[in-house]
Amino acid sequence: MEFSAYNLLMAKTLAVNLKDIRSVTDFQRNAKTHVARLKRSKSPMVLTVNGSAAIVVQDAGTYQQLVDRLEELEEQQRVIAAIDEGLEDVKQGRVYRARDVLKYRGR
Repeated sequence: MEFSAYNLLMAKTLAVNLKDIRSVTDFQRNAKTHVARLKRSKSPMVLTVNGSAAIVVQDAGTYQQLVDRLEELEEQQRVIAAIDEGLEDVKQGRVYRARDVLKYRGR
């Protein structure tokens, strides 16, 4: 894996802890209790069907925070990719002196 600022950023991003596992049947039977727990804990819950993980549920506010954070990370990834591209240009000698660029723009 090539080192980049993006990889460093992602290494510091926390993973979601999925310890709360319930069957879909249990969730349906005790929906009010489980929804209250989701709102209180802010942690996701894995629901299983026939013993296999099928879906993940979480409260709406926490989900929105997750979506917002993902959008921030995607923007940071684009910025970091542009910086990495610029650094590679410098490394390869694909650069111009500022005064030459400004002189050319002034024409």
